[in-house]
Amino acid sequence: MRLARHGRPGEETPLIGDAEGNWWDLSAQTGTIDAGFLSGGVQAAVDAAKAGELPAVDSVDRFGPPLTGIGKIICIGLNYRDHAAETGAAIPEEPILFLKTPDTVVGATDTVLIPRTSVKTDWEVELAVVIGKEARYLESPEQAADAIFGYAISNDVSERAFQIERGGQWDKGKNCETFNPLGPWILTADEVADPQQLGLRLWVNGEQRQNGTTADMIFGVQHVVWYLSQFMVLRPGDVINTGTPAGVAMGIEGQPFLRDGDVVELEIDGLGKQRQTFQQA
Repeated sequence: MRLARHGRPGEETPLIGDAEGNWWDLSAQTGTIDAGFLSGGVQAAVDAAKAGELPAVDSVDRFGPPLTGIGKIICIGLNYRDHAAETGAAIPEEPILFLKTPDTVVGATDTVLIPRTSVKTDWEVELAVVIGKEARYLESPEQAADAIFGYAISNDVSERAFQIERGGQWDKGKNCETFNPLGPWILTADEVADPQQLGLRLWVNGEQRQNGTTADMIFGVQHVVWYLSQFMVLRPGDVINTGTPAGVAMGIEGQPFLRDGDVVELEIDGLGKQRQTFQQA
């Protein structure tokens, strides 16, 4: 099933949907989609939808972020071989970690703000993993599957000058406001046959810039979840951005970075599409 939230910012209504594009209002089941709902309320909602007990939603307005109350966003850097190569970086021997703050999250079609002093705002289409059960000190990557609730699209927007040239602290270039469009929905893990066989694509002003597959990850989804559980407790409502394939502006000589008015579109197989207009702050 798909879980989403739609409506005006701050007034979103929770939804549950199917692969055919049908949506039902979840307001009678929950006020929002958060960690508590992921860990305890989903099955009742699924049963209600299948039984025809939920009101249908004929038209969906703006998709807001599909998840509220996110605990933490953990990101994996340089997790595709072609992306590492285009940036001139060595293949990591272990996953490279950094964090994004939950307040960077916006909806899939919301405006993204270019920071006032930015000259190198960049795009990154990524597979996001949504955690549904606590994971701490997992014994093997295979155990990670039980902790994964579902998947979504994430745009790990990055300001490269802030990230690399302003003291070498990645968090500076990753945590600007609106720098993590998420959604439009969360697809439950049972509907993803293999998270390592998903195509990822991104366009800037109609020109394709990224066209990759999760099969090219250096560290696969289950490995990443297992690895993270050795260093931190993963809890329901946490999100993991798993890295981006080649094609970012930083990796292409002469490729312009994002400017006011640019439009970025991105998609991942089965997870829908995003579309953002970038606007100078």
